[in-house]
Amino acid sequence: MLAWCIMPNHVHVMVEQVVGHRLGDIVGSWKRFTALRANRILERRGPFWQTEYFDRFIRDERHYHAAVAYIEENPVKANLVKAASRWPWSSARYRGS
Repeated sequence: MLAWCIMPNHVHVMVEQVVGHRLGDIVGSWKRFTALRANRILERRGPFWQTEYFDRFIRDERHYHAAVAYIEENPVKANLVKAASRWPWSSARYRGS
């Protein structure tokens, strides 16, 4: 996992795939695992995540840095914090951005 941000109504994740593991399988596994736990905590049943997801192929170093910034700045754009590093559910707090 290269970057992540858990927002109140969505999640951003940047991962580096391991050869032989399809992205759809990885995302499906995460969704099943987290949906079961979230539903248990919330004492509810039924669908938790939307079925689709949006992916992007990182083309070069510039695109990589732009994507990380987009992910980690999400709470700032949403006016949840003044600095990305202040959001406790993001990789930005470890990067110090």
